[in-house]
Amino acid sequence: MRVIEQANQWLEADPDPTTQQQLRELLEQAQQGRQSAVDQLKEAFAGPLAFGTAGLRGPLGPGPARMNRAVVIRAAAGLMAYLQSVIAADPAASEAAKPPKVVIGYDARHRSADFARDTAAVVMAAGGRALLWERDCPTPLLAFAVRHLKADAGVMVTASHNPAADNGYKVYLGGRAAPGPADGVQIVPPADWEIAQQIAQAPLAKDVPRAARGWEVIGADQEREYLRRAVESVAPVAGAGGLRIVHTALHGVGARIALEAFAQAGFSDVHTVPAQRDPDPDFPTVAFPNPEEPGAIDLAVALAERIGADLVVAHDPDADRCAAAVYDPRWRGGTWRMLTGDELGSLLGEDFAKRWSSFPLAPDGFRPTLASSVVSSRLLARIARQHLLRYSRTLTGFKWIARTSGLVFGYEEAIGYCVRPDLVRDKDGITAALALGRLAAKTKLGGRSLIDLLDDLARKHGLHLTRQVALRFGDGTGLADAMKRLRRAAPKQIGTWPVSRTTDLLAGWEGLAATDALVFSLADSSRVVIRPSGTEPKVKCYLEVIIPVPATASFTDLTALRAQGNARLESLAQAVRALLAP
Repeated sequence: MRVIEQANQWLEADPDPTTQQQLRELLEQAQQGRQSAVDQLKEAFAGPLAFGTAGLRGPLGPGPARMNRAVVIRAAAGLMAYLQSVIAADPAASEAAKPPKVVIGYDARHRSADFARDTAAVVMAAGGRALLWERDCPTPLLAFAVRHLKADAGVMVTASHNPAADNGYKVYLGGRAAPGPADGVQIVPPADWEIAQQIAQAPLAKDVPRAARGWEVIGADQEREYLRRAVESVAPVAGAGGLRIVHTALHGVGARIALEAFAQAGFSDVHTVPAQRDPDPDFPTVAFPNPEEPGAIDLAVALAERIGADLVVAHDPDADRCAAAVYDPRWRGGTWRMLTGDELGSLLGEDFAKRWSSFPLAPDGFRPTLASSVVSSRLLARIARQHLLRYSRTLTGFKWIARTSGLVFGYEEAIGYCVRPDLVRDKDGITAALALGRLAAKTKLGGRSLIDLLDDLARKHGLHLTRQVALRFGDGTGLADAMKRLRRAAPKQIGTWPVSRTTDLLAGWEGLAATDALVFSLADSSRVVIRPSGTEPKVKCYLEVIIPVPATASFTDLTALRAQGNARLESLAQAVRALLAP
């Protein structure tokens, strides 16, 4: 009865006829005794959708625990109240008098355009200045526009690589709301909970004022400037025309901009997967629209095999992530495989380190810095040391990586890469694809492959192999109990590997803010990082083994060492599963 009462109250305040009808149907079915409808109502009214450092994200549908126009309208009202309070505190009175400027972009998911227009309408009615993208666009373009247009905030309506039933609301701060290194970066504490407080105090959705018009429509000029600056860093690319690339957008919004970027940079032999090129919010050819998921790039690999391509590039639906597949003579007797996020991060990191190694310290004190998250491979730190560059370890997420002082390249193992922090202070799949194309073209011109470059890194720094293990729990209670158990009695060994050191990141670590994660350093230099997921009742375990490699190791030697390392990684994965078993 309580849920039905909540649903009826929500119905009265919901400004959207679509979700009103969905809720009426659920109420009718629930009153008829259908348990499935009751369960859906309980889920939809389990509580407000949490506004965190990723903004909002969740399934579409009616109710406070779902993504819908009512939730978005109140979120926009809360964001505007936050911006106005921050800007009002600006000591420069003339600047404080200017209305908050908010740039709004959206992808091609269900309801994205509606949520974006609602945001613009709320911003205008609250006395702000709204700049609304004229059509769907990749997330990196919105992130670029926040700084390029000197906006105080940016809103990107996207659920990134989530399932088709989801949508989301990502917030960037800039200008007067986040000056200096935070300009143009996603929100972090305390801004996230301060915005959440303002959302909680916002009126019912039907009572939030919305303007019928007045926002500015933008897009074309920003796209041209983004492309010009993105391409200038890689052009001219030696051998670009001789590199055959297959590209897939996985039904997202990345194809149009990515293909134009490739063309302007001189990559003239680029082939798309026709069935996945155009945006489609239902993602009909993939079970899950994430390049990392098994089967997601099968169509791209099949095309690459058919046409004899050199490289497969895949973007997730909002094109902020970039994945790559190559032919690997070692893989299952010789076939195509996807590079891991750490492998691609190490390849790009080495390339950028070489380019910056002549400038370890600029006269103005700028120190070129490579950065990666605490759950990513430790290889990037070794690469930075070899080239006399600075390295910074950060918490997980580009909201932290992009804040690194002196950043010239940053990555996280979940296929996110920041190769142009001067352009986009976030992960950017478009510029990452250009940087990868440049490296692959240069390497092919020298008669070698990206697999050869990985072998070179192994000879210099040892073979670093990584894997993620995810274990799902029935609910958050079981997950919390597992983390408490590990903290209460830290294991002396994991499988057959003695634990040499346990680091609890809840207490902070080497300057990092406190976070819920445990790092187990093993006696043989292997490492296990365990942290709960922020969005699901599961724990993520990041494994890394390091195998010493002689500088003179042959291809055959490295093949044997990789097999040895992968076997060790599999044994470690089994030991971690056993460690976390109830």
